[in-house]
Amino acid sequence: MEKYVDLIKVIQNNFNTLSKGQKLIAEYIMDNYDKAAFMTAATLGETVGVSESTVVRFANTLGYDGYRELQKELQELIKNKLTTVQRISLSKDFSDYENALKQVVKKDMDNIEKTLNEIDYQAFQKAVEITLEADNVFILGLRSSSFLAGYLGFYLNFLLDNVKIISSGPNDVFEQLLKATEEDVIIGISYPRYSKRTLEALDYGREKGCNIIGITDSLVSPAAQYADVTLISSSNMLSFVDSLVAPMSLINAFIVALGMEKKEEITTYFEDLETIWKKHSVYDTNNKNRN
Repeated sequence: MEKYVDLIKVIQNNFNTLSKGQKLIAEYIMDNYDKAAFMTAATLGETVGVSESTVVRFANTLGYDGYRELQKELQELIKNKLTTVQRISLSKDFSDYENALKQVVKKDMDNIEKTLNEIDYQAFQKAVEITLEADNVFILGLRSSSFLAGYLGFYLNFLLDNVKIISSGPNDVFEQLLKATEEDVIIGISYPRYSKRTLEALDYGREKGCNIIGITDSLVSPAAQYADVTLISSSNMLSFVDSLVAPMSLINAFIVALGMEKKEEITTYFEDLETIWKKHSVYDTNNKNRN
């Protein structure tokens, strides 16, 4: 994480050695890093009045293989720093309803594809094993991540007898984790902008000796620092909302994988549930079209 935090310092330290055109790029990035992080080399060059090749050479001068590598580090830097207002200002592609729909769905599809291409299958398997072996499973996700935590907890309660969803409310998260031990696991879900309380709770859980599974967007995410196993799914979205489609897909896969290991047990369990649901009319079974 430190290298991303120090990126601006790297630019500052190399400023005097840069060419005139490269200094224009450096000044723009230092003043507008939240915008520069999402510009192509051509767009950045056009914005400051230099060529695309000058932008590429600028990245090389700072020690990067290319502009894309520099851009990636800029994006990691600003993920946790972008305010909602800044996110809205970056949503210039959403110029009309049709374009907004296409751009958002396309971005969600990109996030799922990126997640699939970069997932660590060994880490995924280990996370399943840790969860099955735990005495208690604590699921922690606050703010927008609370929806993911609630969804995961809803289904894990069908599969396991020891699931507890940590929520913000009258009892602080620390109180809800008070009885956690080294035999338990905390599944911490954290996405930009990373909730400070979630990170503090993960740190608390680690002090108590709990196993920690992190579900987050990057190995350099603050949440990954506390995790024994980290599951990565992308959530990039240039708007004031969070893209939680890929994380939801990853969580679905996690639930299914756990279900495969508990197949015989849950078959009987769901047969009993179906009887209860039917008796008490939990679901609408009238499929006829209504006028």
